[in-house]
Amino acid sequence: MNYPYPVRENHIVKQLRETCPAEHRLNLRFGDCRIEVAVNERAIAQGLKEYFKSFEDVAGKADIRISVHETSAGKLECFDEFDFRIKEPDPGKSKIKEEYADFPQYRIVRKRLTGMVFVFGRDIHIAVGPCLGNLNQVVNFVNNRYIEWKLCRGCLLGHAAGVIFKGKGLALAGFSGAGKSTLALHLMNRGAVFVSNDRLMIEKNGAGLLMHGVAKLPRINPGTALNNPNLAGIVPPEDKARFSGLSGDELWQLEHKYDVPIDSCFGQQRFVLSTQMQGLVILNWQRGEGEIIVREIHPSERQDLLPAFMKSVGLFFLPDEECAMPEPTIKNYADYLSLCKVMEITGRTDFEAAADACISFLDV
Repeated sequence: MNYPYPVRENHIVKQLRETCPAEHRLNLRFGDCRIEVAVNERAIAQGLKEYFKSFEDVAGKADIRISVHETSAGKLECFDEFDFRIKEPDPGKSKIKEEYADFPQYRIVRKRLTGMVFVFGRDIHIAVGPCLGNLNQVVNFVNNRYIEWKLCRGCLLGHAAGVIFKGKGLALAGFSGAGKSTLALHLMNRGAVFVSNDRLMIEKNGAGLLMHGVAKLPRINPGTALNNPNLAGIVPPEDKARFSGLSGDELWQLEHKYDVPIDSCFGQQRFVLSTQMQGLVILNWQRGEGEIIVREIHPSERQDLLPAFMKSVGLFFLPDEECAMPEPTIKNYADYLSLCKVMEITGRTDFEAAADACISFLDV
């Protein structure tokens, strides 16, 4: 059933805000973007406050206002009246996780497994449903609103981790399973500051680049945690006992993940979101024997490597007609990345040797 825009969806938003008023406030600053999150349940506000504690801000004029509404399944039945389309799984995946309905300037996304619903577009940014039980999805929604805000101000989206070492920003990309987050955390052991785990927005800045991270804690597998002395404490004792007999390869393949609280593992002031980008490292290695091979490359001459860094914007990106994001083409990515040094690492997987190579790369 299709309703004339904007009557029906705006009516639902208004009804939600009236029946589930969001009276608790959380103010955040992600780089140059100020975000106000209004929540109707104190426990959700406390959970978000703990997760985003490195980015709390004082109250003020917000660039983005988000409301989060914990509500029963019965109050979500109003969304059943819309014609939802299935979001096809990403390449290599088979499970259908999301469905969506589009209207001029607005989109509604419904998560099939959890029942969470997200409404966004223009000045509306709403998460509704069993939010307390799915706080990770609320966190992702907040971050996705910021990603869209940055992209529409001229950034390109990268699939990369990011760190700062001695004041120099370094992006870390790689094909699926290469271990960019693990390498970032090895560099954290050497004194680096964390910028981002899996997404970076890159922006031209004169003759160079800026990189902007996402306020998302790194998620790592047990092998990464157990082989890093700063991270071993995040693995519960029962999991350590369960994983103790597994080989390195078996640990590497486990789907089990842990969030890494940066401040408690590495200390305060070790998570920032924006910096000058001096370099990009692309991990193109394999688990096995031999030595790692490090070479500097030029993006325009090695366009085969750029898909390791390129990232599609996804379902939660809904730009308006004023959005200034460049076309996400190979040519534009090559053009942007030509403004920094780019290094490829091949050979066998060796995180300590790669960390040494990254530090040397930045020192040149």
